[in-house]
Amino acid sequence: MIEPKNRKARPRQGRRERYIQPSILLGLYARPSHGYELIQSIQRFGFVEGQAPPGMIYRHLHQLEGDGLVSSEWNTEAAGPARRMYYLTEEGRETLALWVDYMDRQARTLSAFVEQYRLVSGEGDG
Repeated sequence: MIEPKNRKARPRQGRRERYIQPSILLGLYARPSHGYELIQSIQRFGFVEGQAPPGMIYRHLHQLEGDGLVSSEWNTEAAGPARRMYYLTEEGRETLALWVDYMDRQARTLSAFVEQYRLVSGEGDG
C-alpha cells in the first residue's frame, strides 16, 4: 500500500488512542482479566501498534472504573503476587454496544467514501 507522501495527510497515532477504551471494554466482555493480560488481548484489535503502553492502559482502566463501566478487585487466589482483576459492568456492556453501533456507522461511511473515490478515479472499473 502506498502511503500519502504528505506527512500531515497521514492519520496520527493519537486518533487511534480514542479506540483504546472500547478495546478495553471488548477485552473485558470476552472475560475478566488482569491488566497485563488485557494489554496482550487488545493488541489484536489493531488500534495500538506493538504492545500497548501499560501506563496508558491502566490510566484508561482507572477512568473506566471511575465512570462505572468497569469494576475491579484484588485476586489473591492464584499463585504468586495478588493481581487486580477487572470486570465489565452492565453499564460497560451498554456502552460497548453504543461504541459498536458508532463504529459500524463509521465503517459504512468510510466504505462509501472509498467506493466513491474508486468510481471517480476509474479504479472501480476492474
